[in-house]
Amino acid sequence: MDPAKIYDPVSGKPFGGGTTNLIYNLRKREVEQRFMSLIGTLTNCAGGPTPWGTWISCEEDVLAKGDGREKDHGYNFEVPPFTKPQLVDPIPLREMGRFMHEAVAVDPKTSIVYQTEDREDGLIYRFIPNAPGQLARGGKLQALALRDSNGHDLRNWPDSKPTDGEINGDTKKPAWGIHVGEALDVRWVDLDEVEAPKDDLRVRGHQNGAAVFASGEGMWYDSNTVYFACTNGGRIKSGQIFKYTPSPFEGTAKEDQQPGRLTLFVEPNNTNIVDFADNLTVAPWGDLIVAEDGPKVQYLRGITPDGKMYTLARNSLNLVEFTGPCFASNHNSLFVNMQSPGLTLEISGPWLQGRSA
Repeated sequence: MDPAKIYDPVSGKPFGGGTTNLIYNLRKREVEQRFMSLIGTLTNCAGGPTPWGTWISCEEDVLAKGDGREKDHGYNFEVPPFTKPQLVDPIPLREMGRFMHEAVAVDPKTSIVYQTEDREDGLIYRFIPNAPGQLARGGKLQALALRDSNGHDLRNWPDSKPTDGEINGDTKKPAWGIHVGEALDVRWVDLDEVEAPKDDLRVRGHQNGAAVFASGEGMWYDSNTVYFACTNGGRIKSGQIFKYTPSPFEGTAKEDQQPGRLTLFVEPNNTNIVDFADNLTVAPWGDLIVAEDGPKVQYLRGITPDGKMYTLARNSLNLVEFTGPCFASNHNSLFVNMQSPGLTLEISGPWLQGRSA
């Protein structure tokens, strides 16, 4: 193996994180090839697809170099859709930030990448690339803030309280809470020192006015909307799902004229409806499909565009997390993983035949 293809060789061996490409024949329903495509990374999590056909793999760990580690961790990596065994050059996308990454969603109109952070005081980020579709060429990293308040706490935790005083002398007061269905105008806060050697990117962002979220998890773009889950948001800390509608002038100097809007889509506060919303995707008929990561039996839940929730599947291996739901393009196959013992399942059904009842 070419050592240059290993991001971080620890004591001569690669870290256990990375990505595997599966080449699956939908007609025969069989795996034709499987091979590693990224190695030497750490705690790779949800990630997400790009409009140009690659995959962004996200490290959900911020271990620094030392104690045998040759590299810092906490970065995103881009992986092409290889169809033959090969390893990508493991280039960290440094200007997308170093933090506890979970998932990304990319707007095909702008190439802007939205990112979640899996921390209980995490932020929502956007990365505006210098060149559309070329993330390795760098860009600007920003954090989501509400237009009319600084440091807004959107977790809806009953034990959270508004921060006293102003932030950095701004007249916008820190605030707390959001109601289901409430839509709020957004602004974006510039971030510096985005590689954050002290693992304080979220702290500095909040101090500059960015809103706080409860453990950002899965994220998905569909029809000019970015959906994302906060796994322990809400009054009983069992999960929230937000949706962000970008500005028609997203990422430009004109976006203040018509800002993007953030809406709390659902917050059931009922573990029988959803328990720790995690990875998610949008179904061909327009519903959200959400994988749970709760302490009990795990389900795939569906959510209609008007916020009604239903159960799609139950994990028969109790206490095993569903991950990575996604639909095959133009084919009646839903794929989902079981995190342990490491299974990928195909669920066939009439997925292309319209909306759910």
